[in-house]
Amino acid sequence: MDRTLIILKPDCIQRGLCGEVLSRFEKRGFQIVGLKMIKLEPKMLKEHYAHIADKPFFPGIEKFMSSTPVIVAVIEGKEAVDTVRAMCGPTNASKAQSGTIRGDYALSMQCNIIHASDSAETAKKEIERFFAPHEIYSYRRLLDEVTYSAEEKKG
Repeated sequence: MDRTLIILKPDCIQRGLCGEVLSRFEKRGFQIVGLKMIKLEPKMLKEHYAHIADKPFFPGIEKFMSSTPVIVAVIEGKEAVDTVRAMCGPTNASKAQSGTIRGDYALSMQCNIIHASDSAETAKKEIERFFAPHEIYSYRRLLDEVTYSAEEKKG
């Protein structure tokens, strides 16, 4: 099974949407294998947003992302990276379709409720950035018997 990282951003925290957003992944059949609330410090934000840390708008992102604690989670399931990103909708929430997380709860490019890893390589790096190995759990769920076929669980 694949793993990806999500971050429930300060607007998600402030608006009390965390349970609703997390439940969407569980209802879809994904498994939460790591979960915690953290405060994003400047060093972590510069590392996480290294690709835009030199842009003029980065200070605004840094201020927003450090304004409250955030919730980071590791989501596991078949094709987790692509499916989770599709569930989130486009980064610019004003262009997100209804039915996606951003389409249902956001209108902003920055205040868009959730971050999701954009590739398997990025997911691996981001999971390692936010979680120690002992903070990620593997466990069998009875639900898995009706979520995937026997052939899908093998591959």
